[in-house]
Amino acid sequence: MTVTTCPRPLNHIGISVPDIDRAIAWYGEVLGYRLFSGPFDLVASPPALAQFQDALGERCQHVRIAHLSTGGGVGIELFQPVLPATLPATTDIRFDQPGPFHICVTDPDIEGLIDRIVATGGTQTSRIWDDRPPSGIYRMVYCRDPFGTVIEIHTHSCEIVQGWREGKQTGQ
Repeated sequence: MTVTTCPRPLNHIGISVPDIDRAIAWYGEVLGYRLFSGPFDLVASPPALAQFQDALGERCQHVRIAHLSTGGGVGIELFQPVLPATLPATTDIRFDQPGPFHICVTDPDIEGLIDRIVATGGTQTSRIWDDRPPSGIYRMVYCRDPFGTVIEIHTHSCEIVQGWREGKQTGQ
């Protein structure tokens, strides 16, 4: 008997930030994400203490959370640690550690979005690359938001940009 597993929709992506109010404003202004919940405080105290510490661990005593909607229906959960406080951002891209290391957005005006990111306190961390050579139209770049989160930008959807690869090793 063959069991077919349906692809599960991605519900949301959690991003830790040192200042949730600034992050709400930045993600709204630069990426157009809309606040639909919060910000609100979660404190490790009854009646939610057991659930809170089961999910986040005993070190986590207080967080601020807000939820934003994206253009594709996937939510962004902004998460500001209060106690303990947010650790300083690193300049390294931690691709070598398990777990997510960036988010990726699609924008055909890649230069325009880079300009907005840089003008609002973020950085461009790589050149713009042709991601499906030798086309020149499928392009990508890495940036960072002002809070340290790596944001990859592609000019086209994931299926279009990556679908041509056939599982073989390439130099591209």
